[in-house]
Amino acid sequence: MKENITDRSWVEIDLSTFRSNLRILKDYLRPGQSFLQIVKADAYGHGAKEIAEIALAEGAKYLGVANAEEGKLLRIQNIQAPILILSPSLISEIPKLLKYKLTPSVSDADFASALSQKAQAAGVSCDVHLKLDTGMHRSGIYIAEAMAFYQAVAALQALHIEGIFSHFASAESDPEFSHQQESALADFIHALAQPPRYVHIANSAGLINAYGSFCNLVRWGICSYGVNISTGNIGVQPVMTFKSTLSQIKPINPGDTVGYEREWTAAHAGRYGIIPVGYADGYDFLLSNRAVVLIRGSLCPVIGRISMDMITVDLSKLPQAELTDEVILLGEGHEEIRVERLAGLYHGSAYELLCQVGRRAKRYYRSQDRVLHSTPLARRDFVSSDFGDSKLNQIITSALTQRLDSEEIGELIYREILRTFFYNKDRNVHYRKNFQHEISFATADNPMYYVAKTRLRYQKILDKDTFIVACASSNESLRAYFMRPDVEYRWLLDARLLHIEDSFFVDSVRINDIDLQTQCKNLASCQEILCFHPKLKKLVGQEVAYEINTTTLYPTAAHQFSVFISELTRGVKISFSYPPELGQVEPVSIFSGQQKNPQITQRPGKIQLKSQADEWVFPLSGVVFSY
Repeated sequence: MKENITDRSWVEIDLSTFRSNLRILKDYLRPGQSFLQIVKADAYGHGAKEIAEIALAEGAKYLGVANAEEGKLLRIQNIQAPILILSPSLISEIPKLLKYKLTPSVSDADFASALSQKAQAAGVSCDVHLKLDTGMHRSGIYIAEAMAFYQAVAALQALHIEGIFSHFASAESDPEFSHQQESALADFIHALAQPPRYVHIANSAGLINAYGSFCNLVRWGICSYGVNISTGNIGVQPVMTFKSTLSQIKPINPGDTVGYEREWTAAHAGRYGIIPVGYADGYDFLLSNRAVVLIRGSLCPVIGRISMDMITVDLSKLPQAELTDEVILLGEGHEEIRVERLAGLYHGSAYELLCQVGRRAKRYYRSQDRVLHSTPLARRDFVSSDFGDSKLNQIITSALTQRLDSEEIGELIYREILRTFFYNKDRNVHYRKNFQHEISFATADNPMYYVAKTRLRYQKILDKDTFIVACASSNESLRAYFMRPDVEYRWLLDARLLHIEDSFFVDSVRINDIDLQTQCKNLASCQEILCFHPKLKKLVGQEVAYEINTTTLYPTAAHQFSVFISELTRGVKISFSYPPELGQVEPVSIFSGQQKNPQITQRPGKIQLKSQADEWVFPLSGVVFSY
């Protein structure tokens, strides 16, 4: 694959190998047993989303993660399968558990009570798995206290005990203690009048050693990633391969030393190579002077101390090695570079080494020899909630600049369009849709004015249980109302009419099928009509239908009438009806958004402008009718 990759180091994840490993493990399942795929710690460094998708396609009933944040990330990545939180959750994490429909493991009465209360308040039921401590003495309720705890949790209204489980302490090496643990769990389950849907205790080693035959769910992790546990080789192959390249080759003389503290001395003349990877990349420092790497099919010893950013290897027995040759540090290709073999060199953990490898490396996902896609260095898809507002604004501006290949245009879009919405976020700004504004002019008794009737309809999320219709006598006064989130309708009135009775009158205001009450307040240069009703409190936060009807007067000498859209709107229809004496009426649209030229239909006495129902129109768009 190296001919297609230019990175200093990279990690390859072979999803076809992972699928093959799952099929090997499934052969160990007993009739009626299903499996839970462990994907915590980003699937031991393999990528939780990609591993989860393959596991679910192969029949996984559940996914296992360490905490609510890991579960949340999978949900954001559109993984909908059941997700079990294996570690104890905090009370502060309960809102996240409920929001993302995660299944917590429960072994604490206070947590269970708080979870039930918050679930009940939210009007939902929460599945839980009770964790029993059968001898590992880590998390879990002691087996002697388990029945009382089970009964207490079962009595909580908003919780449903979907599963009961425990965890082996040493399934790889201690059969006697493992049998004691599984017997303790089996006795508890058999004492229940009705067992839960899932019972599980076996991990990878427990499955291979045939423990937990009475359980119907098996949790596996390490073996599925191609690590043979101490019970023997079952044929699984490494899914992860960590690779780099030779960045420098140098000669060395007898007696020369290599690296910090001069821990390796050349016994004879030869060559050594530099690999641009070190312990900061997750290649463990304790592999110094112990490990080997694979170059051109030959094993080359690691010599000297591993540095933060570099490894030196002995090339004396590989004279054909050249700069930019591919180097395999861990994974496929040879038994000596399998993760379990490398970790064994320093009595370390294969789990730890897999999780830490490739901290500064891209991951390339492949099936056989075909690269499917890659993921960023940070090993996490972009999640906006990871960042504060200031940092997020920088990211957005930078992304626009790069995408448009123009710093000036990127900054312009952010400053003139997006920043307005970000500034208003605390005002709960919601967009309008199906915006329909009907205006009709008719001859009035006073020849200086037309009678103007307006009907405004749209859908929007109701922010609060009151709002205002504003009528101002100057552009300056009206402009102030455009900045207020509690104003739903604005009208510019001839200043001579401001305090004349019925010169501006709200005929009716409706929310859904509720006729609202109104109360007028006269100010120096404007009128504010407060719209309210007791029933609106129950509708706050819901999308509702607005309808506002007004009657007012409009000067005949104006020779133009304007309609402006003050909020982000999806789908606009504006109609203007007028008497014959207006003569020729010319509509001039100033729409800003997806469709700059709305559909215009004209017939005698009426003009209509219309956008597509799903098209966005930006604020301060509108139309001027000239006559």
